[in-house]
Amino acid sequence: MSHFRVMQFNMQFGQSWDEAAPDAAPINLGGTIAEVRKHNPDILLLQEVEHAASDGTQPPMPPNYTRLREELGGEYDSHVAMPKPDSRELPFGVGLAIFSRTALSDLKRTDLPSPLIHFDFFGQDKTPTDRLLIGTSTVIGGRKLQIFNTHLLAFFMLKSSSREHPQQRAIIVDMLKRSEGPTIIGGDFNISHHESLVNQMAGAGYSTVQQSQITWRRMPFVLDHLFYNSQLRCVGHAVAPTMASDHHVLVADFELE
Repeated sequence: MSHFRVMQFNMQFGQSWDEAAPDAAPINLGGTIAEVRKHNPDILLLQEVEHAASDGTQPPMPPNYTRLREELGGEYDSHVAMPKPDSRELPFGVGLAIFSRTALSDLKRTDLPSPLIHFDFFGQDKTPTDRLLIGTSTVIGGRKLQIFNTHLLAFFMLKSSSREHPQQRAIIVDMLKRSEGPTIIGGDFNISHHESLVNQMAGAGYSTVQQSQITWRRMPFVLDHLFYNSQLRCVGHAVAPTMASDHHVLVADFELE
């Protein structure tokens, strides 16, 4: 197999979308699973797999990932990674997962430090927690494929910018420059003006599958991306609206050059 499909999805811990009350919408993990089966990816990259506890504690076995693995386990190998426990955690989505129809190996995780930016959260003075980059590899068409997944800090929600605080992006770009062989990275990059990200990735030798269709329902931003290097060719892509999250699904088909 030299042709494969990648699905990028911020699943918002399984919370479905309700236009009238998005923060009160019900959890429906079945909707997440249905989206995976609908698009039938060979590689699946997920962000916000779990619902964070406000005190930063984490269950010994992430419940959403556990169910996803049980539902998809016969078809996919998988890895999950959670951020470092942090008492500053806010009750949103955390955790990254990679699923693959071919066996995964060489799991890597890199903490992405967040700067000390103060912001108000319902009358409380807060600073952001660190973010995460994970990587692994698999073999497709007899060649080793490097896979990365990330979820960056949303500086625009803190009235700041990653241009002012470039460290998270710099760590990722450095990692990608050192990656050997065919490489893809997907994730929720949380960058409102995505052109700077696309240009930075291009400077490292990576192209995005698309940058024109919005991927987030709450604001008209292209937050979700799939980047790939010159040893891969993108032969098709789609942004697929879904009610299973506040993010849309991004899928792309690749061939090994």
